[in-house]
Amino acid sequence: MTELSRRTLLRGAAAATAVATAPLRADDRPIPKAPEKGPIEDGQPIRIGFIGVGGMGSGHLESTLGQIKEGKVHAQVVAVAEVQKFRREDAQRKAQETGVEVTAHVDYLELLDRPDIDCVLIASPEHWHAQMAVDAIARGKDVYVEKPMTLRLPEALWLQDVMAANPHMRLQVGTQYMMWSRYQAAKRLIADGAIGHPTFSQTSYCRNSKDGEWLYGVDDRVKPGDTLDWERWCGPLGNREFDTHVYHRWRRFKDYSTGIVGDLLVHMMTPMIYALDPGWPTRVSAIGGHYLDKAMQNHDQVNLTIQFEKDHTMIVAGSTCNEQGLEPMIRGHEANLYLGSNHCKLTPERIFADDVDAQEIKGERIDEQPALRLDWLNCVRSRAANVSPVELGTKVMVAVDLATRSMWEGGEWLFDPATRTARRA
Repeated sequence: MTELSRRTLLRGAAAATAVATAPLRADDRPIPKAPEKGPIEDGQPIRIGFIGVGGMGSGHLESTLGQIKEGKVHAQVVAVAEVQKFRREDAQRKAQETGVEVTAHVDYLELLDRPDIDCVLIASPEHWHAQMAVDAIARGKDVYVEKPMTLRLPEALWLQDVMAANPHMRLQVGTQYMMWSRYQAAKRLIADGAIGHPTFSQTSYCRNSKDGEWLYGVDDRVKPGDTLDWERWCGPLGNREFDTHVYHRWRRFKDYSTGIVGDLLVHMMTPMIYALDPGWPTRVSAIGGHYLDKAMQNHDQVNLTIQFEKDHTMIVAGSTCNEQGLEPMIRGHEANLYLGSNHCKLTPERIFADDVDAQEIKGERIDEQPALRLDWLNCVRSRAANVSPVELGTKVMVAVDLATRSMWEGGEWLFDPATRTARRA
C-alpha cells in the first residue's frame, strides 16, 4: 500500500460492493469544516492548482493559460497533480512557460496542502470527483469540478452536505451550457408565468462516430510503475487489475462512468432544470441499448423519462450512434418555449393565442466553457455566488443515478426528497 489512505481505499471498495443494495443516502461520511475565506484583493493573482491533466484537464489548463495571457483574469497556475508521468510533466512544462514556478505532484493531497493555493480545477475520472472536491473544500480551496459532479448519488448528497456546512466556499460544476443566455431568459419567463404551468420538456445530446465513442488513443508507454500510479488512479473504487483500455477509455466502462448519461446528457439537463425550477426528480425510468458499439459496456443509445415534484415531466434522449436529437423545448399550459437556437422563442398555445403574445428574446453565441471558468474565478475572487452550484448538480445527479440504475437493474426508480433516499418502484 502506498501513502494513499488505506481507509479511503477500503471505504471506496466497500461502497462499490454495496452500491446495488444500500440506501441511496450520504450515510455517515465526514463533513469537514473549511477555514474562513474572504475576497482576494484585485492586485493579487488567483493561485490555481490543477488536479488531473489528461484530456479535459489538459484542455482546461491550456485554455486557462490563454485567458491569463490575454489578461482576461489575473491568475497564476502554480501546481499540477497527475498520476501519469507524461501528462504530469507536460502540464508542468506548459504552465511554467508563463514564468511562474509550478510544482508537480503524483499525490493530489500534496497539492492541496499548499497554503498559498486559492482554488483547484478537478478533471480526474468521475470516481474521484467527490473525494477530491471534499478534500479541497476541507483545506479551504474553492473547486471547479468537471461534470458529472460525482459518479454516484450518495457522493453527490455528501458533497451537497459538505457545501451546506461551508456556505462561504465556492464549488462550480463544469456544465458550461449554464452560460447560455436563452436558458436564463426561459427561467425569467417561466417564473413570470408567461407560459402557464410548465408541464413537459424535452432535450437531448446526440452525436455519431464510425467506429465507436470515447476510443481515445492508447499510449503503450503507460504502465503501472514508473509511468503510472495505477493504485492511486483506482482510488475510491479499490485496487483492480490494470487494464490499459480501462485507463485510457474509462468512459466506456460502467464501473467508472455512466457513459452518455453522465458525460453528455448532464450538459443539457442542467440548464433545463435550472430554467424550469421543477423541484427534485421523484420518478425516473430509462432504457439503454447496445445497437452498434457492442464492444462498449456503457450504452450507445439511451432514453430517459424524469418526473419532478412540481408536476413536470422531462424526456431526454442520448446517442453516440446518430446525431439527430430532439429540439430543446419546454411546453407550458399556455405557451411553449423553443430553445434550439441562440434565442428563446415563446409561442402561445392555440387556445391562448388571444391572451399570450409571441416573443423572441435574442441571445448571443459565446465560448461557453471559458466563460464558465471565468465565472468561477471571478467568484473565487469576489465570493459572489457562481452559476452552476452544488444544489443544482445534486438534482441532476438524482436523474443520472436513477436512470443508470433503471437501465442496468430494471424498473422505475423513486426518489424521496424528504428523506433523500431512493428505491425501486
